[in-house]
Amino acid sequence: MDLFDMMREQNIKKDAPLAERLKPQRLEDFVGQEHILGKGKLLWRAIKADRITSLILYGPSGTGKTSLARIIANTTKSNFVQLNAVTSGIKDLKEVVKQAENALGMYNQKTILFLDEIHRFNKAQQDGLLPYVENGTLTLIGATTENPFFEVNKALISRSMLFELKSLNEEAMKKVIHRAITDVENGLGMFLVDLEEEAINFLCSGANGDARKVLNALELAVLTTEKNEKGKIHISLEIVEQSLQKRHIHYDKNRDAHYDVISAFIKSMRGSDPDAALHYLARMIYGGEDPVFIARRIVIAAAEDVGNADPNALVIANSAAQAVQFIGMPEGRIILAQAAVYVATAPKSNRSYVGINQALRDIENKDIGGVPTHIRDMTARKMETNHSKKNDHVYLYPHDYKDGYVKQQYLPDPLVGMKYYDPTENGYEKEIQARMNYLKDE
Repeated sequence: MDLFDMMREQNIKKDAPLAERLKPQRLEDFVGQEHILGKGKLLWRAIKADRITSLILYGPSGTGKTSLARIIANTTKSNFVQLNAVTSGIKDLKEVVKQAENALGMYNQKTILFLDEIHRFNKAQQDGLLPYVENGTLTLIGATTENPFFEVNKALISRSMLFELKSLNEEAMKKVIHRAITDVENGLGMFLVDLEEEAINFLCSGANGDARKVLNALELAVLTTEKNEKGKIHISLEIVEQSLQKRHIHYDKNRDAHYDVISAFIKSMRGSDPDAALHYLARMIYGGEDPVFIARRIVIAAAEDVGNADPNALVIANSAAQAVQFIGMPEGRIILAQAAVYVATAPKSNRSYVGINQALRDIENKDIGGVPTHIRDMTARKMETNHSKKNDHVYLYPHDYKDGYVKQQYLPDPLVGMKYYDPTENGYEKEIQARMNYLKDE
């Protein structure tokens, strides 16, 4: 690198956006992703020991995939090459392979290829990588916002370690913001930024875990705001709203608004109002609520408020909860909406919920007796030799009888005749009720 190259790089760095300037250079400066980069974790140890194998990093934008690759580049003794799959092709790949072969043959130096947006490479291009990853000419680090199991060749996946980077939580986002407004060399420290607490909270929730989005909005806010009489740049919630281009709604995940909105959401589903359910769902999503929390409430509503009036509601709600964790946001909103609308429009019954609560109260407050002898475990029955013949009932196997049913006592003696489950005539429970009445008359 000559003097002009050095000057050009310095000028580019000086004029680069805040998000670019603040990218961490060392592992110790990396924020978030403790599940894979916490001290002593596998990836942390591999980077520290300079023993990187082929990796695929996947997760939403702004979670640190490129930053992590840059840290590896600064740490490793290997030759480090970076390509972007959007602007690169087979020709570029062949040039990298040739350089890698020369470095390996002449200097016994390995080459790490960082391929950003690897999902943009088509199957043929990904196949072109495979032989060189397989024989060790290249160590691949691929980065993608897509699910690699769908977008990356199985052969490449089988030869790589996969690490998922997750959206930054509030604590991590606040660390990013603090560094941005205090770092004099690369950040905004020289501006003496006075950032309102409410503005910080809104930045954290409004950016949906995307550090780049937070830094871009913060930089815009600072550069477009005049200093006050104290020589400081005061950044209010209103300024942050304009910079983030997102309207603030009163939704604090830790205070009354949070509980009011989730309560309204649940009651809207219970009250069979899909429009209101979608409205409150949108409020929570816009306010940055944890989608897994929302999904859990839909699952609970499916069991508590729909119950056996439509048993499929619980299946759909549970599938949605799993899918949201698998897909992530923002697409997860579509899944949450489908589940919420299904629960809201389904026939309702809380009889299972009421029944289990009554059964628990009885266990706490009543003499519940023992399990009837004839339905105890057969091993236990063989050991009982002193029970009277009067109570020595024989267990009747229901499948030996018409309709798979035969009358016999199941409840303990003190609770005989107690009714815990009383199905409604709503939805599928009408069929359950008809069957129960039919069996009763047998």
